Amino acid sequence: MKKNLAPLASLTLVASTAFIVGCPAPAPPAPKPITPVTQPITAPKDATKHAAHGEGPHEGAVADWGGGKYHVEFTVDHDKQEATVYVLGDDEKTAAPIKAEKILLSINAPKFQVDLVAAPQEGEADGKASRFVGKHESLGKVQEFAGSISGEVEGTPYVGDFKEEPHDTPAAK
Repeated sequence: MKKNLAPLASLTLVASTAFIVGCPAPAPPAPKPITPVTQPITAPKDATKHAAHGEGPHEGAVADWGGGKYHVEFTVDHDKQEATVYVLGDDEKTAAPIKAEKILLSINAPKFQVDLVAAPQEGEADGKASRFVGKHESLGKVQEFAGSISGEVEGTPYVGDFKEEPHDTPAAK
């Protein structure tokens, strides 16, 4: 009978120790990284109007931002390792100042992100800007960049994909 009690005594001792000592508290969850909005805004009903974007007024790549309500134009100065994004209206030409401190530029290859801070143009006031500027060493690489530009205007998230085209191709004209 002593043989049968030994496993039971060991089990009781382990259970008692676990009850007295307790289980360690679970580790707090790792903080979630901040990620940009990645879902494109639904295309407008007249999508053909916004399907083909040529060079913008600053000779940059233009993307739709918000189903045609806004457009964003990406430009880069490789020597300064600096990107500038202009927020344009539905006509893809006129500056459309928004109330935002920054927007996010995400480049596909090489993969990196840059916060672009508001740099109001002449005449823009009341905390609004249509120009956003940021620096990153990878912008010094001379290439055609592609990626997305995301931001928030009056509580609504916007994202637009862009792709630079070589200037000597028909698509860039």
